[in-house]
Amino acid sequence: MPIVYPRPLVPGDVVGVTAPSAGVFPKLGTFLDGRLDRIRAAGFEVREGAALRGKGLESAPRSTRLEDLRKMFADPSVRAIVPPWGGEKMIGLVPELDYAAYAEDPTWIVGYSDITNLTLPLTLLTGVATVSGQNLMDPYVEPDGIADWLDVVQLPEDASFTQRSPRAYRSGPWFDYVLDPSTTALTVDTEGGWVRLDDAAVPYASGGDAVDVTGRLIGGNLEITSVLAGTKFGDIPKFAEEHAGDDGLIVFVDHAEISTTQAYVALQAMRLAGWFDAARAVLYSRARSKVVGGFTLHQAIQESIGDLGIPVFAEVECGHVPPHLTLVNGALTRVTHDDHASTVEQTLVP
Repeated sequence: MPIVYPRPLVPGDVVGVTAPSAGVFPKLGTFLDGRLDRIRAAGFEVREGAALRGKGLESAPRSTRLEDLRKMFADPSVRAIVPPWGGEKMIGLVPELDYAAYAEDPTWIVGYSDITNLTLPLTLLTGVATVSGQNLMDPYVEPDGIADWLDVVQLPEDASFTQRSPRAYRSGPWFDYVLDPSTTALTVDTEGGWVRLDDAAVPYASGGDAVDVTGRLIGGNLEITSVLAGTKFGDIPKFAEEHAGDDGLIVFVDHAEISTTQAYVALQAMRLAGWFDAARAVLYSRARSKVVGGFTLHQAIQESIGDLGIPVFAEVECGHVPPHLTLVNGALTRVTHDDHASTVEQTLVP
């Protein structure tokens, strides 16, 4: 079965902004307004949902958050939906979404972290491509070589784009958006590239043979994928059978906050649910993870999936440590890696 790509955005299209979980606190209102102005400056209209500017774990009551998504799914003028960020309460909406209605006239869905609860089930259950990698409230101008989601959602079907790891990242804390709501600068202050952790590369973790693999891209936030695995909302084996065929999969994993031992358990759960059975490579994000008992994150990755017989990379720009690659769930994806460069080329082919 072919992957379906939502129609590319053109000037004048509407971008819907709603918070299916955590809302935007009033003190961040100026910062939010700046992010919305950025969308307008790109030539698009902005439509705020009723669930957006709120406090606490929920931007609004559950019914309001669900209704926002339903209305935006059904509105043909809304060509992209971009939440400000994630939040733990999003998962409660997953069983209530109308996936069939969404598939009739799909719109681009953009976001990462807990927004995996939206992007992953939509792609798995409908075969429609979604975008992971940047949330609305990420203010950064990404480094050279990394695509902006606003550019990606304007690409036509069959288009290709290639991103290149800057082999550097931001090591410091998040910006204070209240003190400096106009910030767009990303300080990439620490060198660091992808690291191979599969058995074929260990102990030469930064080396090993050059890699050039292709597959259908799929993935999301570890804290969510490990929960959805084994349910119809996280059925990767079925997706691989229906949409990947002989191409196999490139699986990416965004690690947010859990400890190293929790990551080990989560990866084992995904493995038991068949997440890596059709994988041609795994891309695991850079993360700031609590080390438990001297058990490092690299050890957790290596011991849980390092023996799959495929390239397994850590320290990839697909998580909560900026910069963030823009990744299209469902896209045919080529990953290359050697001593000189690490690249991800995505082609929007059915």
